[in-house]
Amino acid sequence: MKTALIIRHVPREGVAGFRAPIEAAGYVINRVDVIDHDFHALDLVSPDLVVMMGGPMGVYEREAHPWITCQLKLLARRLAADRPTLGVCFGSQMIAAALGADVYAGPVKEIGFAPVTIRDREGPLRHLAEVPVLHWHGDTFTLPDGAELLASSPLYPHQAFRKGRNVLALQFHAEMGEDERFEDWIAQDMDYLTAAGKCPNELRTDHAAHGPGAVAAGRAMIAEWLAGLAA
Repeated sequence: MKTALIIRHVPREGVAGFRAPIEAAGYVINRVDVIDHDFHALDLVSPDLVVMMGGPMGVYEREAHPWITCQLKLLARRLAADRPTLGVCFGSQMIAAALGADVYAGPVKEIGFAPVTIRDREGPLRHLAEVPVLHWHGDTFTLPDGAELLASSPLYPHQAFRKGRNVLALQFHAEMGEDERFEDWIAQDMDYLTAAGKCPNELRTDHAAHGPGAVAAGRAMIAEWLAGLAA
């Protein structure tokens, strides 16, 4: 039986809509939180799939979050072994950093539902073409050496990349749109939303309108990516 390990950086950001295609591909899902007392001893190489979700912290905030340095070391070993790895938002930034790229605060906060421009129209991300997906970030990264850029937005050119067939990094949240924890995102990030000039009720309206379509497209993308993993 194949195993998938989900790494949560905060409880409100779980695998959400991606659970269905991961389980349909035959993976048994386990979960770990970075605040678990034995996180530092985690073996990140052995799981058949590792999925790192989002979080409000920045990769560069290592003094405030000492586990970031630990996780980067564990992740670098996994990536060096070319083991299947998916990163979402903060998870994508961690992949970029572990591959030697720079992660830094961007010029603006990108929040809300909007489509991304797909650069690879034959790969798994083609399912997202013209589909509004959720953005909720203010950091970005340089493109790692040897990585292929897959998607961009007008505000952030680096929205998704892959390295080989086994590493996929997504800055946006194609897993979110049907998860009740969206209300927790709003409640926990109210100051963040205010600073970005975003209205919670407008986000709720867009979530209802675009969420199901975003999740359906996201599931199709992940299912195809999993089917194409290198042995």
